[in-house]
Amino acid sequence: MRLDSYPAARPWAKAIREAVIARKMPPWLADPAHGKFANENSLTQAEIQTISAWAANTPRFEIHNPPPEQEWNIGRPDAIFTMPQPMPIPAQGAIDYQYIPLPTHFERDMWIQSVEVRPSDPSVVHHAVIYIRDPGSTWTKGPTQSDVLMVYTPGNNYDVWPAGMAKKIKAGADLVLQMHYTVNGKATQDQTRIGVTFATQPPEKAILTLQLNQDHFVIPPGDPAYRVQASGTLPNDAVLLSMFPHMHLRGKAFEYALAGPNGQYETLLSVPRYDFHWQLNYKLAAPRLLRAGTRLICTAWFDNSPNNPNNPDPTAEVRYGEQSWEEMMIGFFDVAVDAKFDKPAFFVRR
Repeated sequence: MRLDSYPAARPWAKAIREAVIARKMPPWLADPAHGKFANENSLTQAEIQTISAWAANTPRFEIHNPPPEQEWNIGRPDAIFTMPQPMPIPAQGAIDYQYIPLPTHFERDMWIQSVEVRPSDPSVVHHAVIYIRDPGSTWTKGPTQSDVLMVYTPGNNYDVWPAGMAKKIKAGADLVLQMHYTVNGKATQDQTRIGVTFATQPPEKAILTLQLNQDHFVIPPGDPAYRVQASGTLPNDAVLLSMFPHMHLRGKAFEYALAGPNGQYETLLSVPRYDFHWQLNYKLAAPRLLRAGTRLICTAWFDNSPNNPNNPDPTAEVRYGEQSWEEMMIGFFDVAVDAKFDKPAFFVRR
């Protein structure tokens, strides 16, 4: 829907009111009982009442001297990387993952303060992962040992890191854009761009994107709450910044937890009603120091029953796979570490 003029917004007034009263918009899926998050966008009761009052009366306001439109959420990028040519998307069928190298031509190490991914047609982009391919490397499939600049999904199209923390791209490195396209019944094309801004000075902390994932599971047909878990221990001290759960159409709920003494657990993030169409990155209001040896646990639940309106086929046995009708279980999380560490060095246990 367009909201930049009264005639465009007015027909949506009732739907807007219902959406904000039901707290469907803006989408925020974290359970408030676990954790405080810097990017929480839930409306206050006063804000809901203001929008409801507008929807009931729909007074017309004229906007004088509107602010200029801003193409990028991160401000004017210092560098923009564009797919070399548009990707044609057919109206029907399945599309394999596309891996598109984008040379940076950086002559020295660069620290990235913010990044934004802008597909030209977001309606066909299921997700995009921007890998950082080290200088001299020529791989064309996305290995988990490479660091990730950003993961783009519906609801998560840019990231800005705190002052003193940044992502490192080495001199001569390339970006590799992993594109997962899904058809929508209409032939189109997409030419995604990536914008970045540079840190003004070398940071004290380097940001790494890590993940816990499980790819060995079989979800039985009709199961309404199939549980899958993955865990791991941190090899070195790290400051936890954010958590980003990822599943597909049968995703039901997702939790991050820390293992404590005597079998106790501390829940860091609970998403009790996971929504495939709004995959959010939950940024801690107070970053959390995690000592080396800390065990982090990710638990996912999948609804493969007929009661799941997104379920492609409740009679199917579902395994891990790249396409939306298959499933994934990945718990991404960003950490800040000493700036001398790159991803391979961080995983050397001392």
